[in-house]
Amino acid sequence: MKIAVTFFLLTLAAGAQAQLYKSTGPDGKVTYSDTPPASGHVVEKKTAGGMGDDTDGLPYELALAVKNNPVTLYSSDKCIPCDDGRKMLKERGIPFSEKTVKSNEDIAALRKITSDNTLPVLTVGRDKQSGFSSVAWGPALTAAGYPESSRLPKTYRNTAPVAAAPAANASGKTTAPAAGTTNSGDVAPAAGNAPPGFRF
Repeated sequence: MKIAVTFFLLTLAAGAQAQLYKSTGPDGKVTYSDTPPASGHVVEKKTAGGMGDDTDGLPYELALAVKNNPVTLYSSDKCIPCDDGRKMLKERGIPFSEKTVKSNEDIAALRKITSDNTLPVLTVGRDKQSGFSSVAWGPALTAAGYPESSRLPKTYRNTAPVAAAPAANASGKTTAPAAGTTNSGDVAPAAGNAPPGFRF
């Protein structure tokens, strides 16, 4: 009986690491298989039981936290609190995406997340933290299941920062008010290096 149970468990463990292939045939039919297709276009290759490309290679506990409570940092240029927050996330080994707030479109995208006028903004799943505070950020990350100390593989790198509203910025249009125009009153003028309507 013990031999049968051991064999079953070994088979199950081996199956958990099997490769799955998602392919599209010439007729457009999508097929999932544990062997590479003889013909057709391979769309995706994953490890069975994996949680997606963003978590590949991460320890299970960390991968689960990333899947259930992704972390996003909203930041701006020349923002010392943003730099402090980014440093804390990196030192603790938190996988995060970063969105920069520079243009009016970026500000509008951030306003959909929070009405607070303080940068940086950290989102951990549905939790939002405005302004950098290690006293607030630490418990929010812990509550979301992130380990207290870094468990990231040495080769892990966060993705490069992108604009909070990338589609709008990709057009190349500048959205800063023209010289000599007045503020409509909807957004406070910029203070120091902060984007209009925000403070660090």
